[in-house]
Amino acid sequence: MTSEGRHHRAGRTFSEYRTDRRRFLLRGMQLGGAVILGGPLLAACGSDSSASSGSDSKGFGELTLRLSWIKNVEFAGSYIADSRGYYTEEGFSKVTLIGGGPSATPMETDVVTKKALFAISAPDITGAAIAKGAALKIIGAQYQKNPFCVMSMAKAPITEPEDMYGKKIGVQASNEAIWAAFVKSAKIDESKITKVPVQFDPLPLTQGTVDGWFSFVTNEPNTLRLKGFEVETMLLADHGYPLVSEAYIVRQDTIDTKRDLVKAFLRAEIKGWKAGVDDPALGAKLAANTYGKGLGLTVAEQTLESKDQNSLISTADTKANGLFTITDKLIEENIATLKVGGLDITADELFDLSLLEEVYKENPTLI
Repeated sequence: MTSEGRHHRAGRTFSEYRTDRRRFLLRGMQLGGAVILGGPLLAACGSDSSASSGSDSKGFGELTLRLSWIKNVEFAGSYIADSRGYYTEEGFSKVTLIGGGPSATPMETDVVTKKALFAISAPDITGAAIAKGAALKIIGAQYQKNPFCVMSMAKAPITEPEDMYGKKIGVQASNEAIWAAFVKSAKIDESKITKVPVQFDPLPLTQGTVDGWFSFVTNEPNTLRLKGFEVETMLLADHGYPLVSEAYIVRQDTIDTKRDLVKAFLRAEIKGWKAGVDDPALGAKLAANTYGKGLGLTVAEQTLESKDQNSLISTADTKANGLFTITDKLIEENIATLKVGGLDITADELFDLSLLEEVYKENPTLI
């Protein structure tokens, strides 16, 4: 039985998965490269996987992609690429999407130990691993904007950081590190804000116990909207916290020796995500009915989440330069933000966008 299946059969709700996700992300940031150096032992701990086979291989063999979380709509583009045969068209004989979750090993560990060719992670976690000696690179990012936000009720909206002054903001214990980094990066006077320890059910916000709620823009806001509440969201990315997210990572030796394979993977992902951006319901249906079947997902909620995440993926810059590209300015902002948080790493140490540049130069119709 998979780790996801065990949780579901134990009666876990989708909101509980979200709770564990924050803990999982925090664990990744705290352990960083230390977990990478634990390699073989940690690699023995499994996460769930599913595979689909193709018959028209051009020689790349099996593709293994480690997802950063459970199989919800967050990975819509990969589901579409798999179900429509884009991976097979690019030369992969078999596709294995390895699900993540609270009991899964860190994404970086799975790539370093070669359990997965690629993984989806984040600059702070991958950067910490590199600082500890992991030979990894970020080769692109799905989310051009960080998904964390401060949610408020529409009747008393928080749209600017200063709107939080004199108000109570609910922050979960596992999100403290991200909150602290945001406060420092945005130069917010925290003494003017009352931070209230909360769990992950946003009910206190609807009851007026707090005025703002720290969350993913794709998650809790949609939970409340489906219950009939009108809410407002303020993205951290718009106010001093520019870290990209859902970043593709790969080993440096894979880049060095299998460049064509990496580019083939990127082309398939681009095709899948272009379709997902064009039709938010497509990935939502695949998540709820196929890839995440049994997780308690609904097409309605997943479609809302898909629409919101597409706004993080498709920006003016990606429309001009192509999906997953990161501008030089945004890279500089990411490096500066990481430094504020205590991680001193250079852009060249963390990013290699040359493969993506080649993909779009060789295939301009993909933009």
